[in-house]
Amino acid sequence: MSIRTKKTFLINNQQDFKLKLLNWAQQFETITWLDSNTTQQNYSSFNCALALEEFTSIKTDYTNAFEKLKEYQSYTRDYIFGYISYDVKNDIEQLSSKNHDGLFFADLYFYQPQKLIFINDNEVEFLYLNMIDDEIEHDFNTILQYTSETSEEQEKSSEIKIKLRTHKDKYHQKVTTLLEHINRGDIYEANFCQEFYAENTSINPYKTYVHLNEISEPPFATFFKNEHHYLLSASPERYIKKEGNKIISQPIKGTAKRYINTVEDEKTAFDLARDEKERAENIMIVDLVRNDLSKTAKKGSVKVEELCKVYSFKQVHQLISTVVSEIETTTHPVDILKDTFPMGSMTGAPKVSAMKIIEKLENTKRGLYSGTVGYFTPDGDFDFNVIIRSILYNEQKKYVSFSVGGAITAKSTAEKEYEECLLKAKAMKQVLLNPIK
Repeated sequence: MSIRTKKTFLINNQQDFKLKLLNWAQQFETITWLDSNTTQQNYSSFNCALALEEFTSIKTDYTNAFEKLKEYQSYTRDYIFGYISYDVKNDIEQLSSKNHDGLFFADLYFYQPQKLIFINDNEVEFLYLNMIDDEIEHDFNTILQYTSETSEEQEKSSEIKIKLRTHKDKYHQKVTTLLEHINRGDIYEANFCQEFYAENTSINPYKTYVHLNEISEPPFATFFKNEHHYLLSASPERYIKKEGNKIISQPIKGTAKRYINTVEDEKTAFDLARDEKERAENIMIVDLVRNDLSKTAKKGSVKVEELCKVYSFKQVHQLISTVVSEIETTTHPVDILKDTFPMGSMTGAPKVSAMKIIEKLENTKRGLYSGTVGYFTPDGDFDFNVIIRSILYNEQKKYVSFSVGGAITAKSTAEKEYEECLLKAKAMKQVLLNPIK
């Protein structure tokens, strides 16, 4: 097990320190920033975490990806941060991903950070590997005084022209095809996604993320950078968490927009909680998650702690369910991920049939979108989000992308699903078209 030097400091203003900390982090080639935005959601572990610089790492395509991750996690027995892209599904099932890819992220990437910083309320904890004398104190004092000297070159961001990979009439046709599959009994739900993209485009990833986070304030926000690849995520959804022998999964299905008028807003939330279609979507995925968790669970330990509870975020109300299970202490943490991946909320049910059908109908390789980003602790606990409400950026290729999706069920209409996609796309579109100076 790696020996980390640990030092703790007190801070006066958490929000101010967070902004300085993330700004200071931009100088590093590898960054993972996880921010709960002080959301008091069940099972939160910290306000935010920052993992910097690779000490060791693993980067691979989907072939034997989970086996390689298992080996790496078992070997390091330290904190490791990283992601699993949606296409790692091809490691588990006889599936493929042949659609267009403009981003070129590796399928799976994890690293052991040299510098690790956790913030909890007014306390900051530094955990460094191979520390040079007084490095932690030096970094802490630098962060406290930090002001960014942004060059004009960094400031430049080109005018963005966002295009749709699937146009409205084509989207309607594809939803009709999905409804035919549902009526035939091939599937009973599918998460169908579409991509918005911009080519020959430069953005300021740090400012774009800060803007996106400000207008959304979700519980699973992420800024990820590895060389020229960026993930700027305002995800509201937890995929899966391990706390000792307890496993927690919190699928989201069911969306309604927020209103400025309080009475109207409360009515929308009330209606969402009772909407038959939205509840049916959620309950189908809860059944799928229960089935996935049962593969590693102790017999009879899979339980639904919350069913279709309304949670309100800055832009939308969502229906969230919480499904839990207990595992044996001998179960390897990576096996839990392998048995539940990809998450049901992003695939459909039955899972494999849905994945095959959506692969044919979608025009874009999902890649990191609808995959997961998170971390393992030295004890083998973990926490992973669902990569949605996210902007993906390849700085080298000058390619910016964000995708949105919705659950298609027998009660779906193409027009309403299309409107839901536009609602989910709103925040990403807003920050890209109106960058903060």
